[in-house]
Amino acid sequence: MGGSRTNISTGPAGRPWRFDLALDNGASVPRQTQLSRAIIQEIQRGRLLPGATLPGSRTLAAQLEVNRKVVVAAVGELVAQGWLEALPARGTRVALNLPTLAVADAEGRRSVGSAPAQRRAAVVAVSDGVPDARIAPVDQLARAQRRALRALTRTGLGYGDAAGDPVLRDVLAGFVNHARGLSCSSEEVVLTRGSQGALSLFALAMLEPGDVVAAEHPGYAPAWRAFRLARAEVVHVPVDAEGLRTDELEAHARRLKGRLKAVYVTPHHQYPTTVAMSAERRMHLRRICESHRLYIVEDDYDYEYHFEGAPLLPLSATKDLSSRCVYIASLSKLIAPALRLGYIIADRSVVARLSSVRELLDRQGDVVLERAVAELIEDGEVQRHARRARQLYRERRDHLLEQLATRPPLCAALACDPPGGGLALWLRLRGVTAEELVRRAHARDLTLTPGSAHAADGSLPAFRFGFAAHTTEELSAICDTLEACLEPESGAKRR
Repeated sequence: MGGSRTNISTGPAGRPWRFDLALDNGASVPRQTQLSRAIIQEIQRGRLLPGATLPGSRTLAAQLEVNRKVVVAAVGELVAQGWLEALPARGTRVALNLPTLAVADAEGRRSVGSAPAQRRAAVVAVSDGVPDARIAPVDQLARAQRRALRALTRTGLGYGDAAGDPVLRDVLAGFVNHARGLSCSSEEVVLTRGSQGALSLFALAMLEPGDVVAAEHPGYAPAWRAFRLARAEVVHVPVDAEGLRTDELEAHARRLKGRLKAVYVTPHHQYPTTVAMSAERRMHLRRICESHRLYIVEDDYDYEYHFEGAPLLPLSATKDLSSRCVYIASLSKLIAPALRLGYIIADRSVVARLSSVRELLDRQGDVVLERAVAELIEDGEVQRHARRARQLYRERRDHLLEQLATRPPLCAALACDPPGGGLALWLRLRGVTAEELVRRAHARDLTLTPGSAHAADGSLPAFRFGFAAHTTEELSAICDTLEACLEPESGAKRR
């Protein structure tokens, strides 16, 4: 180890002690922190007693062969924490009353036994459709967060608005008005912890026990769980090639006689099937919600990722329905899943109820992150990233579609209606169940999620293949594995 060691001999009166200090120049821990910990350890071992005087900073720096600033910083930190006391014109001594909580000595080390189980490195997971975090503008975000922290420090870093940072709310209002055809103000925006946080917040603020929410089937099961968290019931409405079956929704509305409070939809790229809701169904849905006073909870989770033609405008872009529309979107799908930042756009009366519940749940969001993202949107960095990602994801989608169409085992067993955008394909199975395919893939270190994960009960002969997070080379390798999984079934058919 490239370190330095010194024996501190017995000094003049007032410094009757001797101990060794070892600092490792090659360690990842700064030498200031190493020195602080070493002094605390000597105090805790009883070799530095309360009232004992330390050598001067120059002496200690020379003995340890470190810059005097390292010693001054370490001693200053221990004085602040109560381990040492600075005496004017007399130097520094060990505190007479030592702290009872060893803050400076605490280390954030994870014990070996408590380490979470890790997947084997060889296992490849096909997600339900997440962006590729490897291309996220993390450096730009990190710099923006540092600037935001410095700016917010000048204002005291106190509590803020439960609805979220006003700067980002204002920026987002302009962003969605320009890019998605909405017409909202910052007072109609609430920031949340991702779209899942938005769904849970809506459920807790706007639903009461016994209320009913209609939801697409197959659909997004975490949304169903959010509604049930508020002790509401969920009624499932089937989806076909045109999206939600609005005729069945209308039948439920009539049968429930006022108990149906909302309908949850993903009209742009339906989750999980990726179909787009037709214009006729959209118009019918609006009429139903007007007639029965239902909230439309519109989850527009991947609006930026549309590859052919113009994307469909959100249902919430219809001005005459603005008071009944609750628009949910997420920056997690736009940048990276770990960026837990979503938002709700709704009528001001709804925003007031959402904010009051948000204040009870977690007081406010991450204002530093929110302010940093506002800067990236204002500077156009988020928009540039979205354009780059859209082109890249389109190439990956086309590559996957080509693989599925040109490999006979895949072509025979998997059917797909290519979506106009999004981050995933909905692959329907022929000749093999989803559960059997998942089992075979798992044996080859490939993780798939069966269609039953998107169903209220039973199984579905399909699975959702998220392509955006994989390079074309990775997609080809995944298709190699899928082909190997399906060849036994294809071989049986040929025989």
